[in-house]
Amino acid sequence: MTKRSRAESRLRRHRRVRLKISGTPERPRLNVFRSLQEIYAQVIDDQAGVTLAAASSIDHALRGQLNGLTKTEQAKAVGKLVAERAREKGITQVVFDRGGYRYMGRVKALADAAREAGLEF
Repeated sequence: MTKRSRAESRLRRHRRVRLKISGTPERPRLNVFRSLQEIYAQVIDDQAGVTLAAASSIDHALRGQLNGLTKTEQAKAVGKLVAERAREKGITQVVFDRGGYRYMGRVKALADAAREAGLEF
């Protein structure tokens, strides 16, 4: 039996969770993707297959503000920005999709910041 890589295991977890979680127009899905250096968040309506709002640590609106911050602090800024952009589109409730990652560290920081900025999940 061959051992799965961490990335393969995460993708398997993500696919398993996505069987149960999907975004609707009334309650879209807040998806998180985390790379080694950056973090990305999208608010997605899965029925229409459309991204309604997005933010990331490489976003032009945040780029200057993130210099010198830790990755966790950057995740908080991204969570706040994605929540503000979603609220501008009239979205207040979302389903949180952690993307197969453990709910800790940067993923938790992003989620907490999005909640503080007004998203409910």
